Amino acid sequence: MGFGDRWSVRSRIALFTGTVVALLCVGFSVVLVWALYMTAGANLMKEVTAAGGRVAYLVDRGQAGSVLPYDPPSMRDRPVQVVDPRGGVRAATPDMAGKPAMATFHPRPPLRKASREVCGGVFGPDGCHLVVAQQVYREDGDWTVYSAAPARAIEVPPGLVAGLAVGSALVTAAVAYGTRRSVKRALMPVRAIRGELDEINASDLGRRVPVPEARGEIRDLAQSVNYTLDRLEETLEQQRRFTSDASHELRSPITAIRAQVEGALLAPQESDVSEIGQAVLKSLDRLQAIAADLLTLARLDVGAPCEREPLDLGRLVAAELDTRRPVRRVVPNLASGVIVRGDRIRLGRLVTNLLDNAERHAATTVRLEVRREAPDGDPRFRSGAAVLEVLDDGAGIARDQRELVFQRFTRLDTARSRNAGGAGLGLPIARQIAESHGGTLTIIDSPRGACFILRLPLSRES
Repeated sequence: MGFGDRWSVRSRIALFTGTVVALLCVGFSVVLVWALYMTAGANLMKEVTAAGGRVAYLVDRGQAGSVLPYDPPSMRDRPVQVVDPRGGVRAATPDMAGKPAMATFHPRPPLRKASREVCGGVFGPDGCHLVVAQQVYREDGDWTVYSAAPARAIEVPPGLVAGLAVGSALVTAAVAYGTRRSVKRALMPVRAIRGELDEINASDLGRRVPVPEARGEIRDLAQSVNYTLDRLEETLEQQRRFTSDASHELRSPITAIRAQVEGALLAPQESDVSEIGQAVLKSLDRLQAIAADLLTLARLDVGAPCEREPLDLGRLVAAELDTRRPVRRVVPNLASGVIVRGDRIRLGRLVTNLLDNAERHAATTVRLEVRREAPDGDPRFRSGAAVLEVLDDGAGIARDQRELVFQRFTRLDTARSRNAGGAGLGLPIARQIAESHGGTLTIIDSPRGACFILRLPLSRES
């Protein structure tokens, strides 16, 4: 089990935030101590330089005696020596009296000041001092004033260290606690959404998760979850309806076959094998057609890939007409050079379904027209549209029922006879094929009968 599995989201965020704040506090403390160290070092350098500078001023004016006073008197740890050009000590503070020069380095021209850390020598084996050498120019040569101070490591006050540690701990704890509470409050809608989803899974898909009033990512999440639930409920309802309708459609030919076979078995001498065979084959043809339609719908539903190639829509319709034995008079008006890109088999199935529907409901004549249309502003037909119009002279379809015919297993009152009508899958399949090719299939007003309009994107090769 990993770290992410053992800790909740708010615990991980609080730990991460607390760690970052703790590191920032440690960094701030280190910078503060370093700044104090540098400031103390700079102040020590100023003090040592100032002490030597006052003596150098007296030497320059010839007013320095052999014994130099402490200036100020409390600074007895600031020894000073005056060294002549020959290296002899001419003046010194009382603690340096009678001792050799504390250092031998000199400022390099044109500089008049230099500093070094000197250990041992006149300071003893365990002492290190910060020594500043300042040059004084006189007629008899260059004199050097050495001033010094113990170079002790800066001592950080224990109170400061304790204060920094306690302050860092308090700030880290406060930030971590505040972050945990803030994240907990922010995630309360998520817990409500999760609880509602658990209830939905256990009881009713019709329920929806609560949507927070405050705008933000969680509100968007709740809306997306509700939208997904809407789609899921719609899909499940469609599947239930589809299963029920499919079972109903399959039951009729199966029942007919069973009745015919049982009748033949009960009275074999009175049964005509040829007649029974024809009846059974007719029912089997219907079963085969329904199974093929269901398979086609399943492939269309899952978006099965298909080949796309340039096709002349007029020639495709003409080829479908050549393979048919029309039961009604068909009047074609098929323009050539109307090129679309699509799957030949699926588009052929679309045309066949439209022709079957038109012949089934036409009184005497079915009219076909293939043409091209200029772009009309619809982004799906930027290069224009290839149009197939199928018009029959039957009873037509009422305007309020035109969308119903594209629903699966739907047959209008005038087409409920299963002997004359289909299973109610031809037009839904035709529309799905059209939409899978980026087109549309609709019904428009006509003086007589039903007028189906197929529009497909016109290929640029057209």
